[in-house]
Amino acid sequence: MTEDGVVWNQLTALLPEAEAQEARDCWSLGEQEAALGLLVSGLIASQVPITELARVRISVLAEGWGEREALTPGLRRCPGDGGPAPVRLLADEDGAGGSADVLVPWIACERCGGVLARAHAREPWGGLSYLAVKYVVTPTAGGGTVTREFPADSPDVAFTYLLEACAERLPSG
Repeated sequence: MTEDGVVWNQLTALLPEAEAQEARDCWSLGEQEAALGLLVSGLIASQVPITELARVRISVLAEGWGEREALTPGLRRCPGDGGPAPVRLLADEDGAGGSADVLVPWIACERCGGVLARAHAREPWGGLSYLAVKYVVTPTAGGGTVTREFPADSPDVAFTYLLEACAERLPSG
C-alpha cells in the first residue's frame, strides 16, 4: 500500500463507518477526487473534531489530487479538537515574490517556524497559476532563504521533509 493509502485509511477512520466505507470504496475505484470530497463533507456533516495534523494531511492529499482549492473552505469548517499540533494550515494569501515564482505560505511547523510554501507562476494577466509549479521549504512564514525545493508532483514528499527537518532541528529530550 502506498503512503497515500495508509494516510487515507487513517483519515477515513475518523468518519462514522458508513461514510468511511463509502469514501474508501470511492478511493479504491480510482475516484480520489470524489473520495476526498466525501471525506471532507462527511467530517463536516458529522461534526467530527479533527486534529490540526489531520487537517493538514487532508490538505496535502487534496493538493496532490488537484482538489486543495475546492476543498479548503470545507476543510476549514471542520471542528478542531483543540489539541497541540506540530503543524498548522495557514490562511490562503496572495503570496510574495517578484516577476518569477510567487511563494504562497501553506503549512507552518509550530515547533521550529519552518514553512512549506506553494510556488506559483505569475500569469500574463497578473494572477497566479492554478497549480503550483513547485514546493519550497523556508525557515519562516516571511520567506527568506529557500532551504529545499520539490517538484510540482510531490506535495506529500515536501510535507514529509518539513516534518522530518523540523524534528532534526529540535533538541531531544
